[in-house]
This record gives sequence, C-alpha cells and structure tokens, in this order.
Amino acid sequence: MTTPARAQIQATRDDILFYTADWTGERFPDGRPRVPDAILKRLLDVNTEEAWGILRQAGYNNQFEGGFQMVHNDRPFVGRALTVQYLPLRPDMNKAISALGAKEKRSGGHNSWPIDMLQVGDVYVGDGYGKIIDGTLIGDNLGNSIYAKSKTGVVFDAGVRDVAGLAEIDGFNAFTRGYDPSAIREMEMFRINGPIRIGRATVLPGDLILAKREGVVFIPAIMAETVVKGAEYIAMRDAFGHQMLREQRFTPGEIDQRWTPTINAAFLKWTEEHPDQMKMTRAELAEMMKSRNQ
Repeated sequence: MTTPARAQIQATRDDILFYTADWTGERFPDGRPRVPDAILKRLLDVNTEEAWGILRQAGYNNQFEGGFQMVHNDRPFVGRALTVQYLPLRPDMNKAISALGAKEKRSGGHNSWPIDMLQVGDVYVGDGYGKIIDGTLIGDNLGNSIYAKSKTGVVFDAGVRDVAGLAEIDGFNAFTRGYDPSAIREMEMFRINGPIRIGRATVLPGDLILAKREGVVFIPAIMAETVVKGAEYIAMRDAFGHQMLREQRFTPGEIDQRWTPTINAAFLKWTEEHPDQMKMTRAELAEMMKSRNQ
C-alpha cells in the first residue's frame, strides 16, 4: 500500500502552527503551545464561571461543555490538551491507518497511540462523537498508563469501562459521557493533535483544560494568562466586597459601581492584610487595576 508523503497520524508541526499562529510563547517539539507551568498551577484555583465569563467577553463563545460523568466528582484537574479525533470505523480507512501506524512504528490498538505521546501536564481530550456503548476509549489498563505519563486525567466525548479500576488510580480523573462494560469497537482513531469538537466547544492542541464539577472550560493558549489574572482579580474583588458589605463599611451601590479612591485605598490595604487572597504579584495587581480604570 502506498501513502502520500505527507500522510501521518499526528498533525504536522506546520498544521499546529497554522491553527495556533497567535501564540508567540514557548512550544513543544510537536508545535503545541506550551503555556508555563506556573500559569497551570494558578489555573486550578480559577472559578469555572469566571474563566467562562472572561473568554466570552473576549469573543470566545464556544469554549465550555458540561453534562459529563466523572469518576470523581471532587477531583478537579488542569492541563494542556492533546487532542484526538475518532470516527465511525470504515474498513478501507482502517486498513490505511493501520499500515501508516506500522510505518511509523506504532504498536497496540489505535486508541493507545495517543497515550504513547503524553507528557506530564497533558490532558488526553478525545472526540468520540458521544458514543458510549462500544465507545469506551479506555479501561483501567490504559487509564494507569495515561496517569503514569501525564499525572492528570482525560476528557472524552465518549465512554469508558472498568470504572472501579479507574477510580483506584490515585490522582486520576475522567470526564466522560458515561460508562459501559463493552470494549471499543467500530471506531477509528483518525488524527492526533488536530482541531476537534467536544460538544459545543472547539478545542485546539495546547489549549488549557479547566475540568471542574460544573464541566470543562477549554482555554485558548493565547488567553491563558488573561483568564488566570482576570479570575484571580475578580475573586479578590468579590472577597473584599463581601467583607465590606458584611461589616457595612460601604453600601451595595458603592461596591457595585466603579470604585471611588476611598474604596480603592481600602481594597489595597485589605490585600496587604489578607496575603492568602493574593495569587498574583503586586505588579500584576497594579496593572490589572490600571487596565480596568480602577
């Protein structure tokens, strides 16, 4: 069987650069944006609604999907997306992809190929077109391998099996469409690290994944720092405002409108008295207040 010179299971580096052209920071060798680990760590404390709201204000209206079943409801995680697209199986295409995989020296079932590529901090995001019965992308064996490589979890628009075994993997979580005892069949792993759809969201390789009880926010790499800083700032403002209202130092009308110099001064003093609320640096706080004309 002959294959075109460009044919490969993984999207080319040029493909990824094309779709993520606005990212000017560090990249992985495969081309995916590499958002700094420090931003990832801070993202875990970000509220789902705040992240969604900041993205929506910037014109990103299709970056959230909910309705998942989770192996652990109380175990959020974050990471960088490694995207995988599945299609209903077609014998001739399956034959071609199997031959191409052999040429690329890939082994095991097609659904295991993305796992071999995972790095620490990656999240395997699989577009399985919502299939659950015979649509279980992983069981506990693959789940153990995923966590050993990534230290995160998975987000699947598809199912999983061996839930009891998956639940025993310390630190791992899976956001899926459901559970079924069947093994994967009549599905074809088509492309790794291309653009995919998860429900109503568009996901690109290297997007940040914020997976919490409410659902998953898929944050474009170019928006990662904006989302984290903006959400941290909103959280501080809210905490300060709530305390001021409880203590009746300011009225709801004063807190809800543009703050006066008196409130700004009280806010800055409050941040000094509550260092546990300060996730950002003083310079970042000053920049945020200036950008919002506060």
